Amino acid sequence: MTIVLGVDLSGPTNTADTAAAWFEVGQDGLALAGHEIGVGDERLVALARELAARDPALVVGLDAPLSYQPGGGDRAADRALRKRIVAAGMPPGSVMTPTMTRMAYLTLRGVTVARALAAAVPDARIVEAHPGAALVLRGAPVADVRAIKTHPAAVTRLVGWLGAQGLTGLSDELASDHELAACACALAAWRWSRGGAVWLAPASGVHHPYDFAC
Repeated sequence: MTIVLGVDLSGPTNTADTAAAWFEVGQDGLALAGHEIGVGDERLVALARELAARDPALVVGLDAPLSYQPGGGDRAADRALRKRIVAAGMPPGSVMTPTMTRMAYLTLRGVTVARALAAAVPDARIVEAHPGAALVLRGAPVADVRAIKTHPAAVTRLVGWLGAQGLTGLSDELASDHELAACACALAAWRWSRGGAVWLAPASGVHHPYDFAC
């Protein structure tokens, strides 16, 4: 059995907004097996260990920068993805520079969590994911993706859209934008694990050790 874990990370001092959703892979898609919100680093590691006990090759999609550009500024992947999703109708700020003031703490947590998960579950397949891009570049309504933080109805419609992409078992329980983002990360990680990423920046040396995919 293959298990896919999607995680929408928040900064290290705001773990109340961190959401995780995990799915079992079937012949036709992903079946929701559980979800949590308010997930701290210790709980993420414990959860990964629990899931890896059932699937040592656990697939994990993390929504946070898992590296930064030496010297600061955009990574090449950030520039490429920003160009792609702006062309699809998303605002440029949808992809932020990992070292900018608003993002530095999230980058710090992303790098730390990825390292902790890799140490705790050495066979896990970890990928950096961007939930908004994963939705839009796969055909989700752009207006709804842009409105997920302000309009609950947009979240509801996107939950339905995810169901049409093969994610089953979703319900009204997944009503927050953070839980929706965790599901979108799982979708991106699942497709990436099968060679079906709609956008991919491969890992590049020691500075960027993880694929970045949607």
